[in-house]
Amino acid sequence: MDETEFWELVDASRRAAGGDPDEQADQLVERLAQLDPDAILDFARHFEARYNRAYRWDLWGAAWVLLDGASDDAFDFFRCWLIGQGREVFEGALHDPDALAGLLEDFDEEIDGDGEELGYAADEAYEQLTGTVAPDLGVPPAAAEPEGTPFDMEDESLLAERYPRLWARFKG
Repeated sequence: MDETEFWELVDASRRAAGGDPDEQADQLVERLAQLDPDAILDFARHFEARYNRAYRWDLWGAAWVLLDGASDDAFDFFRCWLIGQGREVFEGALHDPDALAGLLEDFDEEIDGDGEELGYAADEAYEQLTGTVAPDLGVPPAAAEPEGTPFDMEDESLLAERYPRLWARFKG
């Protein structure tokens, strides 16, 4: 599976789910379970690599603004959700986390920002198809600390300065 096929599966599942992350995970499991086990593992590798790429302080700060605070777990689930938003939103957020203010058409605090189930979709599809747990993907583990320079995310004036568009749209 190449990168284009990965993003096509993500996009198709998001469209079919109408933007609901839990429903998107179900849609993704359905689609992945129709592939062969190697393709599912390829999808999982693509997902894991992007998940690790998004482990950055600047992105955590953007999640903090969007979610009104983001614990370690909340940021993990946010990164899964961000991948689920598709290539344009994901790459745009990596390039400039504050750009999420313009990249996200709607943001429903009740359901958006938490894509925990998306992170398990490939494992679930693999297990459904093979009856066994997915093997180790061979993807290098994420760094122990997020990339970049940590900062005080509880300092609202700092957040407003670092993320002016997100702050204006979601806090203003």
